[in-house]
Amino acid sequence: MSDTGRDLERAAGFLQEARSVVVSTGAGMSKESGIPTFRDAPNALWEKFDPAKLASEEGFLADPPLVWQWYEERRRMISTAEPNPGHRAIARLEPHFENFTLVTQNIDDLHRKAGSRNIVEMHGNIFRYKCFNLHHPIDTLPQDERVPPRCRCGSLIRPDVVWFGELLPEQAVERAYTALRKCDVMLVVGTSGVVYPVAGFPEVARAHGARIVEINPESTAITRVAHIFLEGPAGGVLPELVDAFLKRKAA
Repeated sequence: MSDTGRDLERAAGFLQEARSVVVSTGAGMSKESGIPTFRDAPNALWEKFDPAKLASEEGFLADPPLVWQWYEERRRMISTAEPNPGHRAIARLEPHFENFTLVTQNIDDLHRKAGSRNIVEMHGNIFRYKCFNLHHPIDTLPQDERVPPRCRCGSLIRPDVVWFGELLPEQAVERAYTALRKCDVMLVVGTSGVVYPVAGFPEVARAHGARIVEINPESTAITRVAHIFLEGPAGGVLPELVDAFLKRKAA
């Protein structure tokens, strides 16, 4: 058996012994479904704009229709994407553990589309909305010809995503840290490990006794924290890992 095969079997063994699992995913998962980050591939319409300025409270207030239109275009593009085998492999894992928490930085809702249930969305969800002033959740956009539409309180409506300069949702952070402190195994998938506080999650989990398995096409800042590094795309490695785990469980 190759070193890669041995590492895969070791990781499957970690899962076999676990009762509580956390999976943390980043932009790499989305890229494998054909979704670039908004920095990767601006189209001709948007290439003259700085995404960091658009995706901010200041940018929104400076030109609400422009930012609304930008997000509408991103939403249309993302809505055509489908979960990849990595998303589906994570969904297959969830029912096999007493506690399973999926912590994602992605806003595309592909994990839910793949069948995952206990999801903590650290950066929000592009398919949800809230009002700008009071953060009322907006279940259904009002029939409003104004761009952007207005909340019942009179506020502008905005995407329910975390913009540059904003804090992560308090409830999401609390749920994530609770799961990290209790997990036996943490899988870190498709993230570069440079955006905090999520980049520090593997260290938190390891400090509380968890075994860390990283799955990425190349080593990252997280690799030094991981007990096992499985090199490769999530859509290739995760199905193999889940298959190996289920084979062990059935034996």
